[in-house]
Amino acid sequence: MSEGTLAVPANSQAAGSESSPRILVIDDEAAIRESLETLLSMEGYAVESVENGELGLERIAEQPFDLVLLDLALPGRNGIEILATIRDRENLLPVIMITAFGTVDNVVDAIRGGAQNFVQKPWDNEKLLADIRAAIARYRAEEENVQLKRAFRQRYNFPNIVGKSDVMLRIFDLVAQVAPTRSTVLIQGESGTGKELIAKALHSNSTRKDKPFVPVNTGAMPTDLLESTLFGHVKGAFTSAIAAKKGLFEVANGGTLFLDEIATMGMDTQAKILRVLQDRRFMHLGGVQEIQVDVRIIAATNVDLRQAVREGKFREDLFYRLNVIAIELPPLRSRREDIPALAQHFLKFYSDENNLSPRALTPEAMRALVDYDWPGNVRELENVIERGVVLSSGGSIGADLLPGHLTGSSYSSSLLEHSPDASLFDIMEDIERRIIVDKLERCNGNQTEAAEQFRIPLSTLNQKIKRLNIEIKKRARD
Repeated sequence: MSEGTLAVPANSQAAGSESSPRILVIDDEAAIRESLETLLSMEGYAVESVENGELGLERIAEQPFDLVLLDLALPGRNGIEILATIRDRENLLPVIMITAFGTVDNVVDAIRGGAQNFVQKPWDNEKLLADIRAAIARYRAEEENVQLKRAFRQRYNFPNIVGKSDVMLRIFDLVAQVAPTRSTVLIQGESGTGKELIAKALHSNSTRKDKPFVPVNTGAMPTDLLESTLFGHVKGAFTSAIAAKKGLFEVANGGTLFLDEIATMGMDTQAKILRVLQDRRFMHLGGVQEIQVDVRIIAATNVDLRQAVREGKFREDLFYRLNVIAIELPPLRSRREDIPALAQHFLKFYSDENNLSPRALTPEAMRALVDYDWPGNVRELENVIERGVVLSSGGSIGADLLPGHLTGSSYSSSLLEHSPDASLFDIMEDIERRIIVDKLERCNGNQTEAAEQFRIPLSTLNQKIKRLNIEIKKRARD
């Protein structure tokens, strides 16, 4: 999955969220039902109980519940079979299995069937209540997210959208207003904030949506290759030009060309881009015939272009051509209220992608995510959730499955020295990150130069930079 995802309106609420959570107990023992009703009622829950699975399914069909406590050994259809039916009808409804026969096979079958947890009789009241609180909190967050997505998609055609922060809603109002126009858009924001998603949203809500959306990372290739990629070339234009080739401006004709990391382009290339914006014409490399195109330009950068203009690193005239409509994407740390919804989105995505039963974060893990500053923004959050899903062995992802730097382990010096319990994976990632950061600092942020010194392809270095969430910083030359 690419960059990560953004925000939806907060004008919708999960059903029943203003009332006491409703719990359904399905157990054939009257004493168990009475005991659970008493315990849960004292905690403020609205409780109903039935003695078999068929009655339980009828109650679920008649009214909404926030959680089901389901006995494994039931008369007629057993708990695993009832669980499967619940999952078919109510995919998100949390189910906690309760039984006196807690074998390994039973636990495996329950978790594979989509149970949130498995509790053995006699249970510990405090632990059971803690499991119930966590399961209902996750369920209501997921339900709210579903409602928010539904409401948002009725308003806009923005795929992969989650969250509810005011700042993102203002941005999406702007996107919806600007999308149908022909105006050039400049998207600025830190790496990993979702600039390409915004560009795709602009395209998919424009009159050009049936034409190509063509993204190009202008920072990932040297100048000659970039110009050939953008403008195309004629046969014989340079040594390796054994045949004529169309450029991306032609490929995107009628549609949208997304120029990512535009601040990395050389001055000569900037001049050629300026001419296309002004005249909608260009020539192939080595060609003499002008080609006219109708392409909307959306540009993105993670640097301050105004500062780059003042430093003489970016053309002022091109900046003003690009900056017709400016969209500033905030870092994730400034909209922490979006983190739970984003986490739920990625949990579902990577659970489905890996054919796993739904995963959920424990309250401690979620707290660690909300408290972290996320220098890599949404992309870093996505990577952390993917890692947790892949490494988890059950339905819950605890703080122990999060990278050490999220839960208090220091990365300011060696992981090996300060986190003796760190996994080999964490240690190797930390070492690789430090080596790449050091090399980039020595090369003043020049990725091409760093790749040459590492003796690896530039594309490989770029992939590592993205995977490790490394922010490119340049220092002033002496």
